[in-house]
Amino acid sequence: MERRSSVLAEAVRRLREGGVASPEHDAAELLAHVYAVPRGRLFEIDVVGRPQREAFDALVWRRAAREPLQHLTGSTGFRHVDLAVGPGVFVPRPETELLAGWAIETALALEAPVVVDLCTGSGAIAKAVADEVPAAVVHAVELDVPAHAWAERNLAGTGVDLRQGDMATAFDDLLGQVDVVVCNPPYIPLEAWESVAAEARDHDPHLALFSGMDGLDAIRVLEARAALLLRPGGVVGAEHADAQGTSAPEVFSQAGRWSEIRDHDDLAGRARFVTARLAR
Repeated sequence: MERRSSVLAEAVRRLREGGVASPEHDAAELLAHVYAVPRGRLFEIDVVGRPQREAFDALVWRRAAREPLQHLTGSTGFRHVDLAVGPGVFVPRPETELLAGWAIETALALEAPVVVDLCTGSGAIAKAVADEVPAAVVHAVELDVPAHAWAERNLAGTGVDLRQGDMATAFDDLLGQVDVVVCNPPYIPLEAWESVAAEARDHDPHLALFSGMDGLDAIRVLEARAALLLRPGGVVGAEHADAQGTSAPEVFSQAGRWSEIRDHDDLAGRARFVTARLAR
């Protein structure tokens, strides 16, 4: 048996050498996962037993090879909900919680809001809205079959209407009836392949990452579909890359049917998502 502190220190060194961006955090998360305790309770563990050390080392080696932390633990938190994630589904990022927060605040201001989550992936935004806006009627769609299976698992029992299909044609039965459309679409330009972190490039579905030469193909589809789904005065919100703080809003302004087009920064001050209101 070895002291917890030395086991963690060795893991941090190994993760740092592997290029992991947050080695201290990830090492602690993995050890907590092995012991099935919250990370905040690791201080209760003085020594690490041999079986736990072997399991931990195996996970650390996989993380050092840039396998996503969330794939190793099998879950991730998103606002106030937990999500099951793994191979075949995009792992939701903390930045997307801001877009979800906008959708939630907007829906809370309405009496019986109808919310549609396009490109739902793991179901993160849809589940958060259903959790925090009990009065909302929430619909979600995902094209990719493996990702849809993860969303089905995460949205079970939430009341969310989950469908498998293309956002470009989804919800013909809701045309003109939706209050809020929210979407975290693919937005990475194909030419930016080499700049994508290994965790995403090698493990997230490419359908959830890349969107044409300028990264805006899916946002163009979203703009057209949201215009059909929303009632007059309804709103849409979409995440984008930090370099698209001008080009993403332009997709909506050039369409000539949107007002109150606004781009929003994330907590680091980077352009992160655009919102717009359908003209009445």
